[in-house]
Amino acid sequence: MIPDEGTALKLHKKYGSNERIVNHCRTVERVASIVAEEFAKKGKKVDLQVVKAAALLHDIGRTVTHSVRHGLVGAEILEKEGVDKAVVEAVRRHVGAGISSEEAKRLGLPDFDYIPRTLEERIVCFADKMVDSDKVRPFEREVKRFELEGLDARRLVALKERLKEELGEDPELVVMNRMVL
Repeated sequence: MIPDEGTALKLHKKYGSNERIVNHCRTVERVASIVAEEFAKKGKKVDLQVVKAAALLHDIGRTVTHSVRHGLVGAEILEKEGVDKAVVEAVRRHVGAGISSEEAKRLGLPDFDYIPRTLEERIVCFADKMVDSDKVRPFEREVKRFELEGLDARRLVALKERLKEELGEDPELVVMNRMVL
């Protein structure tokens, strides 16, 4: 099952998401949809339903924890609800710019490679990094935040560069040109 917007919002309510989480997810969905639609316009194969559902549900695990585990917890919730594997994996892999299996072990996560693999996973991860609370912001602000927190921002920059290469233009500029900020 790939949840539509109404179903996704019902799942947020069922698991106790507050207004801040829901508003953030809705904004991420708008950003992710813009990027995915641009890929589709250029004839690239992208599952818009998966992108929208995963973006709307990517932070449902924050109802349980605000730690790095929220992606894993969210994926577990969605698996329990019978949500399509493509959506579950996008939720599992959206944290940071992905987490390698080595990093996962150090963070106390199950041994798994949490790096976004599919185009849909990369789009949701990227869109999440462009949204602070429910406001769209320049991607560079997230890169700076990573650096200030002592995190390695190279994977984050590589995520954007890969999408830029696949799309043939900067996905951030696509978003900024289409959104009324």
